[in-house]
Amino acid sequence: MEKISPIFGESISTEKIKRRGNWDEPESPRVARIYLIPLLLAIVVFLVLSRLFYLQIIKGQYYRNLSEQNRIKTIVIHAPRGIIFDRNGKPLVYNVPGFRQVVGGQTKLIGQEEAIELIASGTKNLEIDSLRQYPYKDSLAHVLGYVGQVSSEELKTAEFANYKAGDVVGKTGIEREYEGFLKGEDGKQLAETDSSGKVVRKLGETDAAAGRNITLTIDSDLQKRAYRAMEKVEKGALIVSTPRGEILALVSKPSFDPNLFTLGKDYKISASSTYKNVSEILLDTTRQPFLNRAVSGRYPPGSTFKLITAAAGLQNGIIDTSYKVVDTGIVRVGQFSFANWYYTNYGGKDGDVDVIKGIKRSNDIFFYKLAEKIGNEELSEMARKFGVDKLLGIDVMGEEEGLVPTDEWKRKVIGERWFLGDTYHFGIGQGYILATPIAVNSWAQTIASGGTLYRPFILKDLGHKKLNDKFLDSATINPIRQGMIESCAPGGVAWPLFEFRVKNEKLKIDGKNFLEAPLATTSSSFKDYRKVSIACKTGTAQHGGENTMPHAWITLFAPAYDPQIVITVLAEESGEGSNVAAPIAKEILTEWFSR
Repeated sequence: MEKISPIFGESISTEKIKRRGNWDEPESPRVARIYLIPLLLAIVVFLVLSRLFYLQIIKGQYYRNLSEQNRIKTIVIHAPRGIIFDRNGKPLVYNVPGFRQVVGGQTKLIGQEEAIELIASGTKNLEIDSLRQYPYKDSLAHVLGYVGQVSSEELKTAEFANYKAGDVVGKTGIEREYEGFLKGEDGKQLAETDSSGKVVRKLGETDAAAGRNITLTIDSDLQKRAYRAMEKVEKGALIVSTPRGEILALVSKPSFDPNLFTLGKDYKISASSTYKNVSEILLDTTRQPFLNRAVSGRYPPGSTFKLITAAAGLQNGIIDTSYKVVDTGIVRVGQFSFANWYYTNYGGKDGDVDVIKGIKRSNDIFFYKLAEKIGNEELSEMARKFGVDKLLGIDVMGEEEGLVPTDEWKRKVIGERWFLGDTYHFGIGQGYILATPIAVNSWAQTIASGGTLYRPFILKDLGHKKLNDKFLDSATINPIRQGMIESCAPGGVAWPLFEFRVKNEKLKIDGKNFLEAPLATTSSSFKDYRKVSIACKTGTAQHGGENTMPHAWITLFAPAYDPQIVITVLAEESGEGSNVAAPIAKEILTEWFSR
């Protein structure tokens, strides 16, 4: 040890420290370290080259195909659907520019405003399409229907065998019934795209083929008037047809605006529409807006059925026009009593009643006794000839059969035998019998056509088809028609139609169908007015409990001797047919004969 300097205050060692460098390490570890790094690098290079060899040589063709597919894009050109016209050539639907987008397997129809927003936000999967627009909105919803995405269940059926998921098809109404005509053939466009999906150039194109246009028997002006006439009816139906089955107007209430299903969220709903969005339509299980009551609703027909009861008695020779029943106000069978509406409501009686007066006054006592005289089986048979229990074949989806009760049916379904009281109820359209409004319309149509039942139809090209030819003769038709004429005249029951007049100098006065109406007005234009003969039958159908309002019916044709139109109105749970249904029918008559 030695002292270096006083500043340190301590002695430090100056002994040399012996150090070893790498040259002092053993030989084997040193060699290992020299070759480790190059070896690792060699392994990495080998793996990279192997991967490249796999991708470019072994899987090269696969990835070249995949790259080509990404570069060449097939763009579907959606075909516009065919246009639907009314009988006068007016379009009932339009195809307007729009887009569609597939989100989660669901096809969403998009208007232009919404599409602009989506494009601005970077959305790229929009497809150009034409959207279905329904200018008549609620008024024609149950005739035209609407379009929507084909369902997985539909794709399993033969009808949609050539469709693919995401296709837009007719869902209800004429859109569905004539899908095969209206659906076009989509085109295709091959385009080269860059890495961002932008089209660089078009490589080829197959044009889309538009669907076929079709023409209906519907009169669009009359349809609008019919819908307005039903404005105050919450639930019901109105049908206007020709004596040979052409449907001129068909309304079901409540209705909905089909544009809500087809024009996207840009669509502004009318203030007069019952429903403001699709959810409201789908969730209303009480009023059931999708139900086409004109063809699908089944109701007791009430006194409109008396036309069939009269036909059964006359055509089968059970009665003639000389057969009379004394109106006693009430008929008693054991402990049960069956009253006439006139006696129940006003304490009145109609005296001696024949078949013409029975229809004119809608006298229940007459038809109780007539039904008893005919018998349940023959009455059922005549109802079947009128097609009450069959599908009439109208070309709009959802038609239901009616119900014609028999002893066998009652034993099987109710578990009881048939009683005389059942026959009484059957004879006046009450009890177990059920019918659709389109069926009730066909009863008046059969009388109007001279005893032939025609299929109702909406596609104009379908043409007339007889379902039951001349099963009623003139000896049956004439007194029934006369009773219906007197029902709409003073002394009858359809008071809103008494002395019905319209202003139309073009209607030729013939003394039967069109008559002079000098008392229609005191103005100088009184010569322009005509009195129109009408043949009608009202109905007030009881159902449910005592506190339930009856269904109001009327079915008629006019002019009475050479009919042009047949009208049937049903207003559910609204009162008497003469008070509720007849004024609605009068509006349609005014529209038609004022033209």
